[in-house]
Amino acid sequence: MYKDLKNKKIIVTGIATGIGKSITTRLSAYGSKIAALDIDKENGSNTVFNAIECGGDIKFFYTDVQNESNVKKSIKDSIAWLNGVDVLIHTAGILDGANVEISDFSESTWDEVLGVNLKGSFLITKYVSKFMIKQKYGAIILTASGAGVHGGSSSYAYGSSKGGVHGLSLVLEQNLSKYGIRVNDVLPGSVKTPLKIKNVKDTHKNDDKLSINQRINELVSPDDIAKVYAFLASEEANMIRGSIRTR
Repeated sequence: MYKDLKNKKIIVTGIATGIGKSITTRLSAYGSKIAALDIDKENGSNTVFNAIECGGDIKFFYTDVQNESNVKKSIKDSIAWLNGVDVLIHTAGILDGANVEISDFSESTWDEVLGVNLKGSFLITKYVSKFMIKQKYGAIILTASGAGVHGGSSSYAYGSSKGGVHGLSLVLEQNLSKYGIRVNDVLPGSVKTPLKIKNVKDTHKNDDKLSINQRINELVSPDDIAKVYAFLASEEANMIRGSIRTR
């Protein structure tokens, strides 16, 4: 438990499922005030409802991270409701195009994945940073992936998009530090999220020594990864710079 997280004003994206949902649940339990952003109204509202049932101070904001006008309004409304912003945790993302050869990879899939993962990271950061620059403090935590930094992705688009997010975080760190803004990107490993479970099923080979269920059981719990984000959102992490890689 990080005492300074109580009443901290935090924007979290991608809160409907997976890592973002676990982060939201954990931070809400710590007493943070959370603006919860997602395009998935049904699952996003469920995440928020469950947090409120446990005493959380949280509100859902519909957000399409590819749509600049929507992002601009969502961030403005979120910060107005929060009455400021201390931390941005951006986890919204998609994984598509697994096991498709580059010669067969569709432009539409490429555009969609890059649009959500990379453009979305840019737009969310663009509008949150405007407020943080004015107040001269804050923490921005983006979500890249080892697949985009070290290679090994099953999807050309996903690996490229997450490599782009990693590069964006490095440039942000270089340019926003003068405003007192700390920037980190997390490189989660193989985490048991709906996206990854679908990916395991899509990429499983008949000659694999392990079954699909065994492969899924090898995945790391998103609750464990949420602990890393909670630490980074706290003042305990004020000396941490750059990328954090998890299992």
